[in-house]
Amino acid sequence: MDVAYSKDGVPIRLTSDRWLHIVEHHDDLAGYRDSVLEVVEEPEAIARGRTGERLAMKFMEGRTLVVVYRETSRTDGFVITAFFTTQPDRIRKRGLVWPKR
Repeated sequence: MDVAYSKDGVPIRLTSDRWLHIVEHHDDLAGYRDSVLEVVEEPEAIARGRTGERLAMKFMEGRTLVVVYRETSRTDGFVITAFFTTQPDRIRKRGLVWPKR
């Protein structure tokens, strides 16, 4: 299990089981585990999700890596999924929670 700290200082877990689930559905992410953790810690922006989750985004290699995670408390959280997109504006339209504008 790996842990990254969100911009709110909450430890966000990425378990081996969750990582396997992610790469089974998004095989283009194979080899990007460290990048997923980096996006949680050093995103370019964070958008709000529809049900309380956060979508951290960072531009890399001609597209945007999006990491969806949930903070369950001030001391725990977990990665839900991750994916690449070429349409980050669709995610930004949900409203940014970081940086505050």
